[in-house]
Amino acid sequence: MPDQPAHAPYDALLLLSFGGPEGPDDVVPFLENVTRGRGIPRERLKEVGQHYFLFGGVSPINDQNRELLAALRAEFTAHGLDLPVYWGNRNWAPYLTDTLRQLVADGHRRVLTLATSAYASYSGCRQYRENLADALAALEAEGLPLPRVDKLRHYFNHPGFVGPMVEAALAALAGLPADVRDGAQLAFTTHSIPTAAADTSGPAEAHGDGGAYVAQHLDVARTIADAVRKETGVDRPWHLVYQSRSGAPHIPWLEPDICDHLEAVHAEGAPAVVMVPIGFVSDHMEVKYDLDTEATAKAAELGLPVARAATVGADPRFAAAVRELVLERAAAERGARPERCALGALGPSHDLCPVGCCPARAPRPAAAGADSPYA
Repeated sequence: MPDQPAHAPYDALLLLSFGGPEGPDDVVPFLENVTRGRGIPRERLKEVGQHYFLFGGVSPINDQNRELLAALRAEFTAHGLDLPVYWGNRNWAPYLTDTLRQLVADGHRRVLTLATSAYASYSGCRQYRENLADALAALEAEGLPLPRVDKLRHYFNHPGFVGPMVEAALAALAGLPADVRDGAQLAFTTHSIPTAAADTSGPAEAHGDGGAYVAQHLDVARTIADAVRKETGVDRPWHLVYQSRSGAPHIPWLEPDICDHLEAVHAEGAPAVVMVPIGFVSDHMEVKYDLDTEATAKAAELGLPVARAATVGADPRFAAAVRELVLERAAAERGARPERCALGALGPSHDLCPVGCCPARAPRPAAAGADSPYA
């Protein structure tokens, strides 16, 4: 029997992302996709879309995913990994269902998914699994063969994700004026979510008091802050803060907001702040607008020097991390016990999301987990 390739049993990798508009005419239809079922009037969506119009109606996320696709393909080729990489989105073209349909037409039957969200949460994990189940149901209704679809484990603490962020934080610090650099604080930012969703994020044993979502972010923030301290010799204050809240005012969401945080630390005498967006894989719209536009404007109003660290994006170290995660999962599927790289205190995450992990408000089928109807 010939030797199996290192990626066996998988025959394709799927990059699964959020999607974004690529021109002014796309903005409202895109937001209709994002908010479908919530009954939000079209006029309100036009108001919500104003920050996209500031950037010509184009979200940078699709181009950034194209760069990541190219980086992954180059990384795989350089290491002799003959694994095709496909791309599908939740809310804009290329749509996930179309991509899975193409995967099947190309003959692929074991698909491993990389979601562009590194942490446990409903919107960052379970909802993508629901999207996969919806797409598989559509293929089933068309009478097409169904591939088995798995999902890579959460990679928030993989060295190939954390390392580039440490370097980016150091570069942002170096860009501050010399007279405020040593006193600069670190503000680690991520997407705010409802506290109820945070409290039920991750496996059931992690639920409560922010759940796995907050615990994972705190672990990454602490790891980066420690690395920055070792590199600079300065033990500087750091905080986990939130951005991009979009919910109704009466529903509690994770706080403090980055702009409120900047006001608070400025009032306490902080000489400067470096914003480190650990919750985001790439510099997409919520980074460009909420940090580079809104938070930076707030800092200017306060007279507070700020710098923003880059996200991981298509960094070669992240592409290498994805390759390592693919080979790790493939080896586990073949019955081996691969080494699992992880920094910080939490250790490597699970391969298979257990029942009750990041539950939705209304139960829906979700693929690539222990409760998948498509196992």
